[in-house]
Amino acid sequence: MIEFSGVTKVYGSTTVVDDVTAQLPKGGITSIIGPNGAGKSTLLSMIARLIPCDRGTVLVDGLDVARTSGETLARRLSILRQDNHMTARLTVHDLVAFGRYPYSRGRITADDQAHIGRALGYLGLNDLGDRFLDELSGGQRQRAFVAMVLCQDTDYMLFDEPLNNLDIRHAVGMMKLLGNAARDFGKTVVVVLHDVNFASCYSNHIIVMRDGKLFLQGSPREIIRSETLEQTYGCPFEVQELGGNRIAVYYT
Repeated sequence: MIEFSGVTKVYGSTTVVDDVTAQLPKGGITSIIGPNGAGKSTLLSMIARLIPCDRGTVLVDGLDVARTSGETLARRLSILRQDNHMTARLTVHDLVAFGRYPYSRGRITADDQAHIGRALGYLGLNDLGDRFLDELSGGQRQRAFVAMVLCQDTDYMLFDEPLNNLDIRHAVGMMKLLGNAARDFGKTVVVVLHDVNFASCYSNHIIVMRDGKLFLQGSPREIIRSETLEQTYGCPFEVQELGGNRIAVYYT
């Protein structure tokens, strides 16, 4: 379980994340939603220890991330950031192999190769393993980075806006892949999303951030409600049932 208590981040005179306390359930997909500037990505980065908390603690299965060695943490938790661009010219296979670094330190073993092969196959990248990243479409490249995270084989996988720059078809495919990975491999997936309908359709649990604070959390049926979304985003919403999911239509 991921737990954080009193987590706070301040830049200058601006408090970006303000005294946030929550527990993220183990298993499935937890989505973090909220308007721009709500502190979603900053919170995710503090959970992953990419940036330090100014106050508060983050625990991953009881381990304080601020005091846990990088090697130990990298075997429990992985993250894919928004700015997942590589300057080096790498093949898909080489990129995915980076996911094994916490275990192999660059000396790939037969077990590492098995994990790499599994990740490539699961993401449908077997035929692209020898292709360079700059030769891929945006959707293929994003799948390659997700394969790298999956290859790291951590219990917790964090994704910061993984649907950026994806069209609707590829965004749907990405959310299905994350959901399948959570189910098939027993992973806990935490994802920052902008689209409330993707959160509604693919999440097991939703965290709502507003003005740097935890506003609400609960199941999609508890969160995807017109009054809740209006309070969160400051514009009118109409919520309807469609295919067993709550779908929000927003308008001005």
